[in-house]
This record gives sequence, structure tokens and C-alpha cells, in this order.
Amino acid sequence: MSVERRPLVVAVLGSTATGKSALALALAERFDGEIVNCDSTAVYRGFDIGTDKVGVADRRGIEHHLIDVADPTEEYTAARYARDAASAIREIHARGRLPILAGGTGFYYRALTRGLFPGPGRDAVLRQRLEGIASNRGVPFLHRMLRRVDPPSADRIQARDLKRIVRALEVFFLTGRPLTSHFAETASPIPDVDVMGIAVRLPAADISDRVERRVAAQFGRGLLDEIRALRARGIPETARPFGGLVYRQALEHLNGVRDEPATRALIAQENRQYARRQLIWFRKEPNLIWLDGPGESPETIAAACRLVEERVHT
Repeated sequence: MSVERRPLVVAVLGSTATGKSALALALAERFDGEIVNCDSTAVYRGFDIGTDKVGVADRRGIEHHLIDVADPTEEYTAARYARDAASAIREIHARGRLPILAGGTGFYYRALTRGLFPGPGRDAVLRQRLEGIASNRGVPFLHRMLRRVDPPSADRIQARDLKRIVRALEVFFLTGRPLTSHFAETASPIPDVDVMGIAVRLPAADISDRVERRVAAQFGRGLLDEIRALRARGIPETARPFGGLVYRQALEHLNGVRDEPATRALIAQENRQYARRQLIWFRKEPNLIWLDGPGESPETIAAACRLVEERVHT
């Protein structure tokens, strides 16, 4: 008696500048797939160059989902991503095609594959107290406080991200348990789907070289003009995507904080640090299959195709 296989989702994951998009496109071409974005900044309209979105002309006719689905002034959360991605996956399956997640936002991937803890409601008094500490002693002080009570959350939340730091501390003080300890009690919005996670990795020196080239290309393609146009449209500098990598540093440059060469160097440096954090995150994800080599290389593509082929035809 044959056992009916569950629908499959392939996820192409890894650190920044490892060639995830190229590998996802190759798999989509080979297996009649559609790509579902798993990058937290690419969901925002207008933020194109600094996120290295794959342009429409470069998508080879392959459908892409969850790109440009939010206005820059919206707060697009991981919980919303999980709902939207689950819906896109079901629609792709209904068309008889293979959904392929592609991106490096580990928290989005976890929200989709393992669910999110909804958490207690906001506590205005506690938040005001925490924000007061940040105002008096600096946001990094609050981040160090978080590291003492919830190291995994401190690893994934940047030291400048006051909003997320406050929320993680709020959950800890209200429940007596760190935010990450609640994750095991959550449920994925796609419990009836098999997820094959393929993660690509490169040596740190290779990532550094690729990041340097990417930053130069972003400035060459008009990153600063893109930011000027966004501001001219009335997008406030407090908009969430302006706080992300590349955009935050470039915006500071336009505001006179540092010159362009120093800004390029800082973006490259922080991208390298981000790549290390991503690698640490994905190493903790269960059941990922690791491939060594850039995503665009024929060897990596061939290895990934063999993995998917075995799953599809067994």
C-alpha cells in the first residue's frame, strides 16, 4: 500500500551574498516552480537597490511572491509574513507547481515553518520604563540586559533595534520566560507540508569579497538617488525599511554623518557581521541540508537539483 506524500516546499536559505536568488531561479526553472520571497526588506515597495531585488526582467518569466507587498510606512511583521507565505504556498500547490522560498531572514523562515508565539499584550507602563532606560543609558545597555535573560533573542535582534529589544524584554518580564522559550509551544501555519531546507554557505573571505562588490554595485546603480526619491515622495526617515542594512548607513551619509567612502566601508563591514549572525541562526535550524559553494555555480545548482529530484521522484 503506497503512502501519499505531502506537498513539498523547497527553501533556499543562507547568509547574505551567497547566491541564494540565483539558486532559487535555477531550481524554479528545473522543477516548474514559483519563488516566495523570504527577505524582510524586500516586502517593501520602492526599496529595490539596497535589497538587491531580482528585477522583473531578470526573473526569466518565473512568478515571484511577497515582493513589494507593503508600503514603507507599514509595519510588516513576521506573523503577517507567515500568514501571507502560507497562503502563497497553498495557491502555488493548487496550480500544481513547486513553491521555492528564497531569502536570508531566519526569523521569517522560523515563523513560517514553526510558528510564532503571539505573546502577552502590550504593557504601556513597562514599555515606558524600558524606553526610559534606553533614553538614559543607551539602547546597547538595554540590549545587554536582553542578552542576560534571553541570549538567542539578543543574537537575532540588532543592538540598535529598540522596538524589538523592548518587546523581547516585555515578554520576559510579563511571563517570566524568555521569548525564545515560548517558540516550542507554537504551531506552523503549514503543518501539512514538507519543507526541504537547502542552505548555501561560503568561507568568510569569499563573503567579504562578494559583499565589497555588491556594495560598489549598489552605489553604481543609484542607491543614493533611490533614497532621495523615496524622501521626495514623503517617506519619513523613521520608516521601518530605512532602519535596515544599507539604507540606514546610506541615509546617514546623505544627512552628513560621514562621507561616501566611509559609508561604503561601513555598509560592507556591517554586512559581514550580519552574514555571521545569519550563519549562526541557520546553524540552529533543524534539518537543513548544507551546500558549500556559491548559489550560482553549476556544481551547487547540480547538487541542489539532485536533492530535489530525489524527493520529487521517491
